[in-house]
Amino acid sequence: MTIADAVGRAVAALGCRQAFGVVGSGNFVVTRALVESGAGFVAARHETAAVTMADAWARVTGEVGVATVHQGPGFTNALTGLAEAAKSRTPLVVLAGDTSAAAVRSNFRVDQAAMAAAVGAVPERVHTPATALADVTRAFRRAALERRAVALMLPLDVQATADSVASAPPAAPPPVTRTRPAPEAVAAAADLLADARRPAIVAGRGAVLARARRPLEDLADLTGALLATSALGNGLFARNPYALGISGGFASPVAAELLRDADLVLAAGASLNMWTTRHGGLIGPAARVVQIDCDVDAIGAHRPVDLGIVGDVAETAAELATTLRARGHAGTGYRSPEVAGRIAAGAWRRQPYEDAGSGDRIDPRTLSIELDRILPPERLLAIDSGHFMGWPAMYIDVPDPQGFVFTQAFQSIGLGLASAIGAAVARPDRLTVAALGDGGALMAAGEIETVGRLGLPMLVVVYNDAAYGAEVHHFGPAGEPLDIVTFPDTDIAALGRAAGTEGVTVRRVDDLAAVERWIADRRRPMVVDAKVEPTVVAEWLSEAFRAH
Repeated sequence: MTIADAVGRAVAALGCRQAFGVVGSGNFVVTRALVESGAGFVAARHETAAVTMADAWARVTGEVGVATVHQGPGFTNALTGLAEAAKSRTPLVVLAGDTSAAAVRSNFRVDQAAMAAAVGAVPERVHTPATALADVTRAFRRAALERRAVALMLPLDVQATADSVASAPPAAPPPVTRTRPAPEAVAAAADLLADARRPAIVAGRGAVLARARRPLEDLADLTGALLATSALGNGLFARNPYALGISGGFASPVAAELLRDADLVLAAGASLNMWTTRHGGLIGPAARVVQIDCDVDAIGAHRPVDLGIVGDVAETAAELATTLRARGHAGTGYRSPEVAGRIAAGAWRRQPYEDAGSGDRIDPRTLSIELDRILPPERLLAIDSGHFMGWPAMYIDVPDPQGFVFTQAFQSIGLGLASAIGAAVARPDRLTVAALGDGGALMAAGEIETVGRLGLPMLVVVYNDAAYGAEVHHFGPAGEPLDIVTFPDTDIAALGRAAGTEGVTVRRVDDLAAVERWIADRRRPMVVDAKVEPTVVAEWLSEAFRAH
């Protein structure tokens, strides 16, 4: 047995149940050993897709994601997916072959550690045969405990060494205790909440990771606060009558108005970045801001706050509720039947609009509303980046945060299909829906074959306007020629059929009957080529233009 074999076995012993990758000579042995030790393996068609699949798996399961790639070009191909995972603070380990120390003239030789660090990942290395298991364990501990994307370099000369060092299998990283907030910070926050007449809670991914729905809803009930989420917290308060949905560019007009009128905003594991606050416009100038986060560096990182609390979101919310109850506080705050009625009536699906469908092209809003109607309640929605992305996010509900995967930390198009594959592997009990633009779908076209090969019962919906729509709507109004961002129409349904999926073209609502029939059966994947009306401009796009 070689060190490569030992590393693969160690990764399995550390808890890896599923890996994703593109195998070459530099990672073949370690991947084979990992699979022989009991881990599942999905072969992707591109390394960035493999890393993104592992990223989505980790987001949905809460476990450390694992991807495996070849050295040199295999690693450079993985960098976009690695950047997304690093910026999202996804616990992830990329097992990357690396050139031998003496192979200074190797075609594959690049400074992989520097590249990993440049995109925000943590570079680690198997240094010697004697330290191999300790090195692997350290990489996994950092991924799990620090919630970091780690690139573990596996030099070929070390991999090929015979494993003559007797060592027990490594132990999985220990559980982490929750960070309790300082009592004086809880008391100060309770003072602010008690004084607030119109409080609002904006919960982010930190609240999702802390499983903080119940304590946050309890605190909201006690103070009369309305509830909203960042995009990465979408689904946390599903079905709560006082939940506004996603804050920021995706917020409905009613949600935006209510958030702007709040006199206190409690950010619970949310960074309050420009996307969540519409460049600060969703927080009124007189509103007090309290931010809870387990990471001290996150406090006030994007905007000043009146009070920062370092602590686990669930623990802090529970202690705030306990403190307020001990004081005898119980406020109605923002809550009334009138406000609940406004929230219900103000949902995006109930907003009037003039349907722009032409018979040859379907209005993307109508498409999204109809998809929400026909999809089963137990669904998982993975959305790519692009002009189209607001429509599925705003019009299609998800049952909980694990039902929503949104690869937007790096804002790269082309990651959505791979993220849907990773999510579908993680949650085979749910219907996974990949919502893509035609640009992102064609960038990741190789993974359509992966969907067909795996036979995943997932739905791939392509909002196809035959263009890079964001650029069309950004530069077109200024009179710029658009020939470099518009394309001949592509039959994406035919690409799906060629790859072994079912494929249907949708131009009008009636065409979705084929999707309804497929949902009842789901024997193999389906690709929907939705020819959307290109003149419809997404509501959120003006905010994106301001950012650039």
